[in-house]
Formats: sequence, C-alpha cells, structure tokens
Amino acid sequence: MDTEGTYDSRGTRSGPPVPRPAGPPPPELPPRPGYAPASGPSLGDWLRTPRPAAEPGVWRLGHTPRPAEEKERPPDRALVSGAVISLLACVLVWSLLRNNYIPYWRVPLKLFTPGDWWGPFDDRPQTRGAVRALDIYRLLIIGGLVYGFGRLGNWPTAFERCVAARGAAARAGGAAIGALLVWILVWNGTVPGMGLAFGLVPGSWLGPDRPLSPVISYGLYVLLTLVIVWPFARLGGWAEAWRARGPARSAPGREQRDPSKPTAPGGADAVEVGGEDDPAEWPDLRAAGQQRVAAELAKETRSGRMNDVDYVRIRRAWTSVRADHSRLPAFADTVLRNGSAACAHPSGARDLPVRAARHDLLVQQVRLGAVEDGERNPYARRGSGIALDPGLLGTSLLAVGPPGAGKSRALVRPVVEALALQALAGQAAVVAVCAAGTRLGGDQGFDVVIKIGDASSVHDLDLYGGASDPDEAATVLAEGLVGDLPEVDSRRAATALAQLLGPFRAAHGRFPSVPELRELLDGVPEALTALREALDVSGHPGMLRELDARARQSGSTGDPGPALADRVALLDRPAFAEFFDTTGKSRPFSPRALEHPLRVRIDLPERGHAEASRVLARLVLAQFTASAAARTDRSLFACLVLDDATHTLTPDTVRGIQRLRSAHAGAVLTLRTLDDVPEQLHTALLGAVGCRMAFSGITTWDGKKFAEAWGTEWVETRDVTQRTVFADQPMTRAIHAFRKLVTGKAVTTDAVTVRQVERERWSASELAHRVPAGHAVLSLTTVRGEHAPPLLVDLNG
Repeated sequence: MDTEGTYDSRGTRSGPPVPRPAGPPPPELPPRPGYAPASGPSLGDWLRTPRPAAEPGVWRLGHTPRPAEEKERPPDRALVSGAVISLLACVLVWSLLRNNYIPYWRVPLKLFTPGDWWGPFDDRPQTRGAVRALDIYRLLIIGGLVYGFGRLGNWPTAFERCVAARGAAARAGGAAIGALLVWILVWNGTVPGMGLAFGLVPGSWLGPDRPLSPVISYGLYVLLTLVIVWPFARLGGWAEAWRARGPARSAPGREQRDPSKPTAPGGADAVEVGGEDDPAEWPDLRAAGQQRVAAELAKETRSGRMNDVDYVRIRRAWTSVRADHSRLPAFADTVLRNGSAACAHPSGARDLPVRAARHDLLVQQVRLGAVEDGERNPYARRGSGIALDPGLLGTSLLAVGPPGAGKSRALVRPVVEALALQALAGQAAVVAVCAAGTRLGGDQGFDVVIKIGDASSVHDLDLYGGASDPDEAATVLAEGLVGDLPEVDSRRAATALAQLLGPFRAAHGRFPSVPELRELLDGVPEALTALREALDVSGHPGMLRELDARARQSGSTGDPGPALADRVALLDRPAFAEFFDTTGKSRPFSPRALEHPLRVRIDLPERGHAEASRVLARLVLAQFTASAAARTDRSLFACLVLDDATHTLTPDTVRGIQRLRSAHAGAVLTLRTLDDVPEQLHTALLGAVGCRMAFSGITTWDGKKFAEAWGTEWVETRDVTQRTVFADQPMTRAIHAFRKLVTGKAVTTDAVTVRQVERERWSASELAHRVPAGHAVLSLTTVRGEHAPPLLVDLNG
C-alpha cells in the first residue's frame, strides 16, 4: 500500500538513494526479543493496562498517582503506645458493660423489643428471642467499640508498620495470632457468638436423641471458625503466602506475569476483555466498518503472532489511512494477506534482536529507573518510574558524569533502543554516534552501520551532508572542521571553502574528495591550475573569479586556509582511504535521509584517531542540526544520540540544538565534564537543552553550573532553640535538680521558629557528594513547556 514512504522505500530529495540493508523476508512470527517476554504480560493485557495522564517523565504503564503531600506520619513509639492504650481502654469499657457497671446500657435494646421479653424488676431475658436479641446487641456494641477505639488508636497503621512491614511471614503470623485470640474469646463466651450460632438452629434439631445432632454441632463449629478466620486470612495474605511457597503457575493460554513489574489499578484487565473498548479487538477499525480487518488483527493479537511493534506500526498506518481514505483498499488488502507482518519496515525487521530496557511503545516511553523514595524528591513523584519519550527528547538532553558513571549503559543505550523500536514502528529515525566497541546493540539492530576506518564497513559517510549547494555544504563542513577553534572565524572559513567547492563542482559535477580538497586548501599549484583549465573548458567565468578571490586571500592575516588544511589532513589518512568517497562508488549516508524511519549507527575510531573522531562528530552534529530543520516531512521524530560530545559543541551547533525543538527533532549529548565544552558556552548549552542530567561523581565546578541552571525554590525551615528553665519555687527546683541528677541534662524548653526561605534546589556540594552511586539528578521539560523539577533517580530501580 502507499504510505507516503513511511514504510516503503523512496529516494531522498537529492544525492544517492537512501541506504537500505538487504533484509530477510518477514518471518511468520516476530523474533523473540532478548528480554524474555514469557516473564511479562501478554499483548492483550499490556494493551488493556491503564496509562493515566501524568506529569512529564512519569512511567505511565500501570502508574498509580499519589497525593501531592504526604500525610503526617506519627513516630513508631507514639503509634504503638496509642494502639496499646486504646486497646486497654476498649477492654476496660467492655468489661464495665459486661459486669453491669455502666447503667442503662440495655435501654436502647428494650425500646425496640417487646416488653414481655424482659423481667418486670430486672433486665434478665425471659424468652429465647430476648436471648438472641441480647447476643446480637452485645455483638454490635463490641463491633462499635472495636471500630471506634481502632480508629482512635490507629490500629491498621500500627499493624502495617510494626508487623506487616517485616515481611509476608510476619504479616501472616500476626493475622494468625489475632484470629486465635478472637476464636478463644468467642469459644469461652466472652464475645457472643457460639450461643448466637446455636440459637439460630431450631431446638428440635439438637439433643442427645437426635442422630444428626453431632453433625450439626460440629458443622456450626467449623462454620463459626471460618467466619472468624476469613477476615484475618485476607488481612494476612494467607493465599498469596501459600502460592509463593510453590512454583509460580500461569493460567492456561496466558503468559506468566512478572511480580517485579508494577500492576495497574484494578489489575491489567481493568478494561473488559472482548468489550467495545478493548484495544486488542481494534475498535477503531470496527467503528469504520472494517470488520474483517479488525477480526484478522484481533486473531493475530490473541494467537501471539503480533508483538508491540506490530501493533503500534499497524495502528500508525491506520492513522494515515484515516487521513486519506483512498488508501483504505490497499491497507485492508495487505492486512488480510500478511496479518501482523503488514506495513512492515523496509528492512523486514519486526523487533530488535535484544532489548536491554523496558519500553512502552503505545506511549513511546522507555523506562530509565525509579524516582528515589526520599525527602529530596516531591512526595507525589517518590517511587514512581522515570521515563523518556519524544516529547521530552524534543527539547534535547545533556548528561554529565565521570567515566564509569553509567551514561552509556543507563541512558544512551535505552534511548537508542527505544528510538530504534519506534523506527521499526514508523515513528522515528535515529542516528547514534559512538566510539568503536561501545555496546549500543549489535549490527543486526541497525539499518545503516558506518564503521569509519574499518575496511569491512558497507556504508560510507557523506562529508558534505548530501548538499548540492556549495555554500550550504561549505557552511556545514567549516563548522565541523574548525568550529571549535576560537581563533578561526567560522564564516570566513565557510567562505574560503565555498570559493573552492563551487568551482570544483562546476568543473567536475561533484564535490572534491578529501585528498583533492586538501591540495586545494594547501594551494598546490598543479591542483589549482588543473581546476582553472577545467573551468575554462566548461565555460564558467564566474567560478574563475571565485578562485581568484581565494588566491588573493590566501596567506593574508586571519586566513582560515591553513587551519582548514590541517583539519582536512586528519581525514587524509591511509585508514580513511576508502571513505568519504564523492565519485558515487560507495553507499554514503547523510542526515538528509532522516525523512525515512532509519536506524543508523556511526562508529568513530577513537582509539587510533581521536582528533579525527572529534572532527567527524562535529561534522555529523552540524549536518544533523542543518538537515533536521530543513526537512519538509516532519512526521517522524529525528534524534541524534552523541555518546561522547567532548570538543564537538560550537556556538553555531548550540544554536542549532535550540532550533531542533520546533523541527520535531532532538539530540542527546553526554559529557564527562562541562570543561570539555568551551567555558563561554556553558551557560548557553545548559539553556539550550530542556532536559539536564547530572550523574553521580561530578565535580563541584560542574555542580555549580547545574545548580545555577536549576535555580532556587521556597522551602519551609524549622529552627529549634533550647533554653534552660530556671524555677522559682523550691519544690520545682528540687524536682529539676533530681531530674538533672538522673538524666545528666538540665531541664530545657524548645522554641520553634518556622519561616520561608529561598534555597537552591540542588547545591553544588550536594550534587558532588550527596548523589549515591548508580543515581543521577534529572530535570525534564517537554516541547509544550511543561516542567519537572530536578529529581534524584535510581537508575537501577
């Protein structure tokens, strides 16, 4: 079907066609990802799990919102003492009632029962009905006393904190002890229950001469025991504790759930299975009259042949069909023929070989960890999952942390993996730039893998970014070559390059290769003479003037030619001889191809050619910012992930990163320290990105910049001042002296002062010394302007 090139191949606006790997034909079943889907919910349960709207960065799958403020938490000592005192008071009141020390407590019962049930001079019951009514009345009073004193003494909280918090075994044991005590009280008649149970049975059924009397009696004993035990069994979670003793079993036809993963409120089946709103039944297609298509897709969902990537990809294709109804016949035909493999990615892949992170493609989220459950974080966010999505990455993300802090493992790989999955679903395009050997996934997980300096590399990098205009190509190339040199003006460098690229393209119909560009920048007479002769033959007098202007500027003060030649010489090495081809013999890639859902990885030779790697990283960043903003089709989210942005950021690229927000694109940059960026760019860089991440172990100098970027907030402080109490009365003095003799401390009073002060959200010292290993402080901003304050995140949560 025609899907505007989202799922089918097409050419780019200029230059060679989009590089595409020769993928295998779509298999009948999607490949099993490496994260063992058998331990997670089925696709239907995953679709039915609620995803409530939440603040930026909240992992929405099964999220349960928390109140904005924490309820006042009493100390454990006060909680236990209050529970014990209320229990003793409850026992005392019941004892007084039971022994008739409280008069008139039977008056309400006598008002609602016949008068002949009671004696004329006392409250003794005279009939069997009176006995039953009295037992029921006592039972209601006991229930009211337990409820009232339980609320007063906060018994549920005391049980949860002092017993249940010690584990499932302690919870079950505490509930068993409570059930035993209640059973004893009922058995010995302290709590009416036994007589009430036997009073409900006709007297003719019981007696020594009745053969069924023992059966009825023991049956009542068992029934009464079950009534007593049942609420305590639910309180203690006896069923869950019993199931935990044996091997985990799953229901027939359903996959076993992972207990470590959060469950949705009301269970994963909060949406009725098979109902009108069940997303696994494709209600949108049914509402549009496509019953056969919906039935086919629902069958694929139930059978397990469809995975999350398939579901999201086909749903996106259906969205494009709703925008153009002329595509409906082709869409229906391909779904009925191919099932869950319909509208496949051009590579034929339907999943990644391995997944290292948790993803929710339905809302395009990838989980990074969990918000630390501590005082440094807002109460409403504590314990919730933290996730990234294109709405956050669209503002770009800067992460700073020392080597070994986990930037690649905990941030770069999950983000690259999420964007690769979204590319397979036709939602995104990703370019990952890293050093050779960085573990961002195998080559099978990418459509284009460029290994600079490796002769086995299938694809090449376009040095000119696919541009056909010499001025545009010169601007981007100058930024990549000398953008980091403060003594070289990037505009003059772009002009110098344009004065050479324009004539060369006019004479040869292509841009110069690296050796040819180096000779032109060095001013080699033979190269310039040959170019002039070619221009004379082709008849381009205007380009001859460009060469003359370049010749006049060569050797003058501030001429960028030598600096450009030195940087080009870094790329004119034997290891790169097979790369940066401009003759059309190789398969070059340029960021202009990001109008397609491509997965691209560029490996840089950091070990042997560190400076050349920096030049190439700057060049790719400059090409990406220019190409992303110039896209005509911005339906795909384009993202550049730069694993190490050391010495790659320039004033122009920082401004380009800021412009990505409006181009449905973003960048993820990691640094070892902010000192890897020119000092004059520190403030501009932190202001250009919307998401900032400080890993454990950063220096106080870096922490100061983050603290300034995150600003201050108003907090409530409590100052406690202790003053010694001087008594005037002799008796009080004696008591104070005795207390000081026993405790060793003078008698004091506390004066508490509460005030509002403005403090930094995170100070430089806290960022440097208070962030535990495996944690990071992360602030988020969406493209719509929604903010999340700096949060302490456990990257292993």
